[in-house]
Amino acid sequence: MFSFSEQNNFFGRRCVWVNGPVIVGAGPSGLAISACLKDQGIPFVVIERSDCIASLWQKRTYDRLKLHLPKRFCQLPKVPFPEEYPEYPTKNQFVAYLEEYAKKFDIKPQFNECVQSAKFDEACKLWRVKTVSTAGSVRSETEYICQMLVVATGENAEGVIPEIEGLKEFSGEVIHAKDYKTGVKYAGKNVLVVGCGNSGMEVSLDLANHNAKPSMVMRSSVHVLPREMLGKSTFDLAMMLMAWLPLWIVDRILLIIAWFTLGNLETFGIKRPSLGPLTLKNHHGKTPVLDIGALDKIKSGEITVVPGIKRFTGKTVELVNNEVLNIDSVILATGYFSNVPFWLHEKEFFAENGFPKTPFPNGWKGKGGLYAAGFTRRGLAGASADAVKISKDIGKAWKKELNQKKQKVPTHRRCISTF
Repeated sequence: MFSFSEQNNFFGRRCVWVNGPVIVGAGPSGLAISACLKDQGIPFVVIERSDCIASLWQKRTYDRLKLHLPKRFCQLPKVPFPEEYPEYPTKNQFVAYLEEYAKKFDIKPQFNECVQSAKFDEACKLWRVKTVSTAGSVRSETEYICQMLVVATGENAEGVIPEIEGLKEFSGEVIHAKDYKTGVKYAGKNVLVVGCGNSGMEVSLDLANHNAKPSMVMRSSVHVLPREMLGKSTFDLAMMLMAWLPLWIVDRILLIIAWFTLGNLETFGIKRPSLGPLTLKNHHGKTPVLDIGALDKIKSGEITVVPGIKRFTGKTVELVNNEVLNIDSVILATGYFSNVPFWLHEKEFFAENGFPKTPFPNGWKGKGGLYAAGFTRRGLAGASADAVKISKDIGKAWKKELNQKKQKVPTHRRCISTF
């Protein structure tokens, strides 16, 4: 590797030519693609804004988190989970698996580099990816130039903070679920959990287990299913049934089993959507909740389900049914969003919401060497499937270029560090 500092318009910026793709994000998607490329001998660079791999898992998840699906649906390409791992690995076990995965394939991301912009240069048909260092007090900039760009920042890059009247003036603690770790410090306190998805349910359960008094806001309807049905994981059962039956019949079967297993949840303030759980997931990306104990706490009264919020005032919250609750803390389990529109200057492939415009299963490849991994709304299984398709496609282009013995480089290359 060699380097030469640019002067003129790029004073202080390091310029790097990458012989293969630049991968933005060192989460499961970025690691999976890296491993598949490494297996083919294709060079690449992984850019990660944090100081570790899988920063979402390591730094922005609660302590009690476990994988919601059986491990065989969550493993990355080429490496299964260790046999001694339980069916539903813990957060720490999953992180250890990812660390070992990166070590096995010698994946070494460029840590503490935040992408400021990525733009396709039409003149020379190359991507320009500009980053700034997030480590230390000295600001340093780098521009990566490459023929292929893989967006692997994922669906959950940033937490959604809803606009609720009075929330900014609320005098108690307000945090997003990504900053919640454990319910230990909330013992004896009244905590309002805003959101009733998997995160909202699990945070409420954890709070109840630590003797807090959680109230969970259920503004809209939600499907709650047992994690296991008929001796199988619910996901496994659904996949098996869909191989033989139409989606609407599978939905009906799941709901009938859930009714007999969980009972009538409307009694406890939980209303089901009109669309079936799998239909809703496919059409709108809304994942059903897989219960791991929260329902028992709701039925016993240890978790209270409340309707939507009208406004916050001081240390109270007024609900849409005019009930007023005294609360000490608010935890926003209000979901996440993609940050792609903030740095990727491209409007043909990615929509304004930061997701590919083309629906699954074809939303992994754009034009000009642009790829998207981990935006299928199908969890780790979807990320792994994307990685395999993307790496194969890059491999074909790579082999074609080698066979043609053409080396495509920037015509204006004055200063370049090579990878």
